Amino acid sequence: MKLELDGVSKRYGTATALDSVSLSVDEGEFFTLVGPSGCGKTTTLRCIAGFESPSDGDVRFDGESMTGVPPEARGVGVVFQNYALFPHMTVGENVAYGLRFADPPGDVSRDERVTELLELVDLTGFEDRDPDSLSGGQQQRVALARALAPGPDLLLLDEPMSALDARLRERLRRQVKRIQSELGVTTVYVTHDQSEALAVSDRVAVLNRGRVEQVGTPREVYHRPATRFVAEFVGENNVFDGVVRRSLTGRRASLVEVGESRPETEGFAVGIDERSSSAHQTKSGDVDGQTFVLDGIDAAGGDSLTFCIRPEDLRLDATENRVRGTIVDTEFQGSTTRIRLDWQGTELAVVVADDGAETFDVGSELEVGFDPSAAHVVE
Repeated sequence: MKLELDGVSKRYGTATALDSVSLSVDEGEFFTLVGPSGCGKTTTLRCIAGFESPSDGDVRFDGESMTGVPPEARGVGVVFQNYALFPHMTVGENVAYGLRFADPPGDVSRDERVTELLELVDLTGFEDRDPDSLSGGQQQRVALARALAPGPDLLLLDEPMSALDARLRERLRRQVKRIQSELGVTTVYVTHDQSEALAVSDRVAVLNRGRVEQVGTPREVYHRPATRFVAEFVGENNVFDGVVRRSLTGRRASLVEVGESRPETEGFAVGIDERSSSAHQTKSGDVDGQTFVLDGIDAAGGDSLTFCIRPEDLRLDATENRVRGTIVDTEFQGSTTRIRLDWQGTELAVVVADDGAETFDVGSELEVGFDPSAAHVVE
């Protein structure tokens, strides 16, 4: 099934939960809505399912408007955040309950369909168990099997793993992705967990205050955020506000100054090596603030812009765009160490490979830099 949202808005009195949301989800796609609490993710899902009616706009399945179509007639399976299993029913009865409005797909009986789905979610032999006797992960899989029982054209999952511990959540999200891929069912997944969204999705929509900030593949959203909000929400980012001092004629590079004017402070200017076409750094006592060279920037002298650098792109061995800061704290994370630097009153996040030999002491100074091509300009 192809899903389309065309200018969907939802208002509750004077409060706007959704503001002209337009999205298109392809058949068989695993599409994720991600954003902070209150951004409109669940409201969007409820409008798709038919539990809420849009104040404006339209929801279409395969080009057909769903206006006035009740939830049970939409061919949609829903997995809720709290699983909503019936405690007075067995696992098998809970799964079979998903067939109350429809016959099982294919030429099978209800019992055969239940057995088939419990096998799919790795719960074979659990038919007669009570839901209360199951772990959280097992309950989540029963809820998924129940939603899949009638063979829905569209599967909606509303933060189904938020109550689980991190390790179980990681294991189950792989299982959900495998099941979705095997069945080829169009899926819309809601989560506030950015890492989860990046891990399982074909495409991601980042929502903020009822609006869509960006839609793209996980790699596009991570490496090329469209707005400052996306840059700061999806993963960790170092965001700088600067002014273009000048663009370099004939070269895809600009000199960008960051920071307040500091005439008494010796800063750095960045130039271009005419022989190698690479940036180099020179001392310049009359430079205000810090000046960086950025590649691929479409900007003219005097333009204001915001650019971001991922923590892993701030490197100890970088030869360009170097800054020196004071280490505020460190976090050992196995193969990497995460460092927080205080640079001119601005906090920078740095992630470096941990070889087991080099140590980073709080209070000491550290110099890092980044390649001009690593910077990404955002709105």
